Parts: sequence; structure tokens; C-alpha cells
Amino acid sequence: MSTPPEYQIRPPDKFSFNFKELWQYRELFYFFTWRDIKVKYKQTVFGFLWAILQPLAIMLVFTFFFARTLNIPTDGIPAPVFYYSGLLLWNFFSSGLSGAGNSMVNNAHIIKKIYFPRLIIPISSIIVALFDLLMALTIYLILIFYYDLTKSDFSLSYFMLFSTSVAAILLTILSLCGAGMFLAALNVQFRDFRYIIPFLIQFLFFITPVIYSTTIFSEIPHFQYIMAVNPMTGAIELARSAFTQQLDWMTVTISTFSAVVFMGVGIYTFRKMEAYFADIA
Repeated sequence: MSTPPEYQIRPPDKFSFNFKELWQYRELFYFFTWRDIKVKYKQTVFGFLWAILQPLAIMLVFTFFFARTLNIPTDGIPAPVFYYSGLLLWNFFSSGLSGAGNSMVNNAHIIKKIYFPRLIIPISSIIVALFDLLMALTIYLILIFYYDLTKSDFSLSYFMLFSTSVAAILLTILSLCGAGMFLAALNVQFRDFRYIIPFLIQFLFFITPVIYSTTIFSEIPHFQYIMAVNPMTGAIELARSAFTQQLDWMTVTISTFSAVVFMGVGIYTFRKMEAYFADIA
């Protein structure tokens, strides 16, 4: 007679994503994500179109005031493409960071009732922001095709555009996961972060090259590399490199290293506080 198998329940490693367990609960990603998307656009007239209208409206404002009125340089990139490429990634980052940072508190009633991998909650919030990004990409592609067909000086390699765009999105996701898990964990214990997160997003906007180019700081020694500590600097530089045909590898390398460090800090903080979520959420 064979003996029944023994199961040992152990806390996950502090630096582990525990992909095996996340895969076992993969259906929850769909349910949490689709629930948040429906709630976000519930009872709205335009529905999913808001994911397109918001960055489009801001891009038009930036193009008029910064490019045409203030004549801020855009590295030879058409102003609508320049601003929209930055806004795409920034909106993805800000929306994902806000959603992930508040996700554990907003789902406290579920955390206290049943067990499932807690990482699913902040990651699902990031997937919701990714959905908005994919919707907004339609206008981005229209802008690119328009300038490619109508402007003779607009040279573009579509392979480079695809590769740099994918790399920029992956770098943004890496940054979001680390920062989102870190803020989600701290927000459970210290509710002050509910007020800190909006301020943090506003602060990061001004030190991220969304409405300006990093080349305007070229006369300040090493300032571009200091800005690269912000991972979104490297992500936006990657996205725009397909149009400038130039890429500052040092900036991208520093941003990538910074994102990896944030990921390590985020997963460690989340795992360290995970056992107490149900008690203090």
C-alpha cells in the first residue's frame, strides 16, 4: 500500500516571483483584469475610447503650446509623434503605478477571505494599464503612417520601430512591477502612501523627458546620466530612437540597471510584508 504524498507549505523566497504558483492561478489574472477594466469604463459614453482620447487631447495641447508657441526642440521628430510617443509610455506608467500602488488596499475584502498569490493583484492592475496602452497605440500608428507617407524627410525603419517600441514597453513593465509592488506593500501598512502616490507621479512627470528632449541638458556634464536613474528616461529614449536613428546606450543601460534594482527592492519588500496583508489590510 503506497503512502499518500506529503505537501509542505513554505513561504516563498524573498526574491522569488514563484512563477509556478502564479501559473496555477493564471485564471485570476483574467478575472481581476477584466473586472477592473469594466469598472473603469462603466457608465461612460465613450467607453474604451477614453484610453485614446486622453493622450490624443494632451498631445494636441503640447504640440500647440510647447512646439509651436515656445519652440521647444523635438530632435527633428514631428511634434505630434514626439509628444505622443512619450505620453504613451508615461500614461502607461502613471496609470499602472497608481493602480498597483492602491491595489492591495482596494482589494482588502478579498485578501481577508481566501488565499491566492497576492502578487496577482498589483500585476493585474498593471495589465489594465497595458490594455489602455494597446488601445492608444492605434493613434500612434496612424500618426507614423501619415508622416511616413506625406513627409519626404521622415525616414523610418519599421523593424527598428517595432524592436525599440517592444523594448521600451518591456522596460516600462519591469519598472512598473518593481515600483508597483513596493508601493502596494507599503500602502497596506502606511496609509500615507495613498496621498504620496499622486504627488510622486506628478514629481516623476517633470523629471521624465515626456515634453522635452534630454539633449537640452547636453551642456550640463553628466546630467543626462543622472536623469537615466529614472527608468522611464531610458524607456522613452528607446521609443524615440527609431525616429532619430540614434540611441544613447549609456542612458538605456543605466535605466535598465535601475529598473532591475527597483524590481529586486519591490519583490523583496512585497514578500517580506506579504504574511501580514490579511491582518492589516
